[in-house]
Amino acid sequence: MKALVQTGFGGPEVVSLRHIADPVPGPRDVLVRVRACALNRLDVLQRRGPAVLPGFRLPHIAGMDVAGHVAAAGDEVAGYAPGDRVVIDPTHGCGTCARCGAGDPGHCPAVRVVGGNTAGGFAEYVRVPARLVHRVPEHIELDEAAALPSAWSTAWRATVTVGAVAAGETVLVQAAASGVSIAAVQLAKRAGARVVAVAGSDAKLALAADLGADLLLHNDADVVAAVRRFTGGEGADLALDHVGAATWQTSLDCLRAGGRLVTFGNTTGDEVTISLAGVYHRGLRVLGTGAYTEPEFAAMLDAYFGGGLRTVRMAEYGMAELPAAFAAAESRAAIGKVLVRP
Repeated sequence: MKALVQTGFGGPEVVSLRHIADPVPGPRDVLVRVRACALNRLDVLQRRGPAVLPGFRLPHIAGMDVAGHVAAAGDEVAGYAPGDRVVIDPTHGCGTCARCGAGDPGHCPAVRVVGGNTAGGFAEYVRVPARLVHRVPEHIELDEAAALPSAWSTAWRATVTVGAVAAGETVLVQAAASGVSIAAVQLAKRAGARVVAVAGSDAKLALAADLGADLLLHNDADVVAAVRRFTGGEGADLALDHVGAATWQTSLDCLRAGGRLVTFGNTTGDEVTISLAGVYHRGLRVLGTGAYTEPEFAAMLDAYFGGGLRTVRMAEYGMAELPAAFAAAESRAAIGKVLVRP
């Protein structure tokens, strides 16, 4: 099969198109013929190196967010046949530890991530444990399904599970046109909340408006003052922030007394400062998301497949066009997901 194989760390030049042996499914595996694989931030970070997931080894095939057709299934797999349309949950654990027993493979000591520390979807075929495969209904395009796994499951956990968004609340969403924030805006609106979208360009804010955001703010605006005005002086109930250091203090300052800040990324830096007095006097809650669970992934798919939500795909590239795909995904002008096709 054709595959994009990473042999070092650096720019796109460390990944090359090669012909390698097709993977063979084990008795409990499914072999998926890839229709599309969305570029994810982890793909970029692990290409640059040297920080990688435990268990990562070169040579490596990246690609976490995969949708396609079942090509073959192992002898012990029931319920799937060649041609079935599927999307893959990329995260899985050992299946026997306490965390896996709780449906929380992201915190398994032996966690495996398709395209993270096992062979991923930047190839014609990918082999995965059958329990990671979910059917895609006919009314959903496979390209659309490929944009779901990482971004939408992360947004579900941040917005629905950890953030506990509720009808009537005001939700601040930073970097509102990123893949995960596109999902978060819609999930908050689905719950009946008002959404304040913050982004760095008119095009990104226009997208947020199209997705239902109620207040649009450019990064350069006085975001805190605008949120206070919008909420009658109270502040936001919930802030969703995966940007990190650059927006941390603004997100905190936008909250009402008793408000929640959910942090689930550090794109602009990992270290921040915080006033403990400001947290305890105002009764703020700062919440980290951790990894999503298998039940959350399934719930996210059920919600999306039920209608009323949509992905945003910026561009599609063939595997031979990988440098252009990386450039598009890494651009600050990027809006939505970049897809790679075999």
